[in-house]
Amino acid sequence: MGIADRLSDLGVTLPDAPAPAANYVPFVQVGNTVYVSGQISNGPDGFITGKLGADMDVAQGAEAAKSCAISLLAQVKAACGGDIDRLVRVVKLTGFVNSTQDFTDQPKVINGASDFLVEALGDAGRHARSAVSAPSLPLGVAVEIEGIFEIK
Repeated sequence: MGIADRLSDLGVTLPDAPAPAANYVPFVQVGNTVYVSGQISNGPDGFITGKLGADMDVAQGAEAAKSCAISLLAQVKAACGGDIDRLVRVVKLTGFVNSTQDFTDQPKVINGASDFLVEALGDAGRHARSAVSAPSLPLGVAVEIEGIFEIK
């Protein structure tokens, strides 16, 4: 079963790849590696904003991280000329969590992205990762995640 079929089985339709909001490109391909710029938490009702440890809990943060993972896959699909099945594996994610100074569950928040990618891609979704806190993120979003991917 291909990636597109697995996503469909999960009820996930990849959106159009989000356009960059400033002077950068959404992804850069070097050989078989695609570097995807940070994707911010965004849902059907717009940006997912908030601060973990203040007005958001871990479960809400994990959902925000999942939305970032979906946007990352949308960018990979665009990099692959619309064929997400060219994705070989997720190499690394770097997750940024908008959180209070005393919040320490950043890894649990970014698990929302990691768990989704493993569910959608199987072993190809397993990756190296960093999960760090940030005192604020662009537009007040809860989570931003960048990624490195191998394609064929």
